[in-house]
Amino acid sequence: MNLEIKNQLFIVGGATSGFGKAIAEALIAEGANIIAIARGEEKLLILKNTAPSQVEILAGDLSKPAILQLLIEKLGGRQIHGILVNAGGPPAKTVMETTLEDWDNAYQTLLRWKVALTKAFVPLMMEHGYGRILFIESYTVKQPLENLVLSNSLRVAVVGMVKTLSQEIAQSGITLNVIGPGSHNTPAINRIYQKKSEQTGMPFEQVKSAAIEQIPVRVLGEAADFASLAIWLLSPVSRFITGQTITVDGGAVKGIMG
Repeated sequence: MNLEIKNQLFIVGGATSGFGKAIAEALIAEGANIIAIARGEEKLLILKNTAPSQVEILAGDLSKPAILQLLIEKLGGRQIHGILVNAGGPPAKTVMETTLEDWDNAYQTLLRWKVALTKAFVPLMMEHGYGRILFIESYTVKQPLENLVLSNSLRVAVVGMVKTLSQEIAQSGITLNVIGPGSHNTPAINRIYQKKSEQTGMPFEQVKSAAIEQIPVRVLGEAADFASLAIWLLSPVSRFITGQTITVDGGAVKGIMG
């Protein structure tokens, strides 16, 4: 399928690891241009060297207002066709283990900066009558997971914001969607297995094997497969999909609307 994204420009958050890296590589393979953002400049340079003419880089934490401003300046008035909003999650904790400071930090790292970024870029997209914004959250917005109360709670707020805004600007040519990964073979999943190992005393690998047995398809997902759906949602051919939360979880969500 021709995704019609050759020479289009995308912002990719978390571009050097896990889902962000896989999506960045998939966009490059389709002929798109990207502004790759991550904290580590060394890994960004490695990514840029794979396709120097297609990749620009910005090292920094996109949840910080100063980095958001640098990104806007780097764009320099060019049309931005799509944005992958992607960042790591908060610590794995139960409700009673959390402090109010944990909740304040989770608000900053999971919600506030995403609202700021969205409010900054939607008007720029509206000038061109086109745009795609895709948020990577988690399948836990539909089925909460133990020990992840901060993620379970604040990611739902992102979904509420995305759904509301998608309705408010539905006729603008801009779509906003959420993609919710389940258990994938990426570094992020290990913090969940480690927490369970600490709670139960079970070895890490035993916890991991038991968790995989709970996935109906009995395997972990792969970032490259996840990326194939993501770049479709970032492309013009997904124009009739907006305000949706699509889970990619190997059948883990049990609800009818999962």
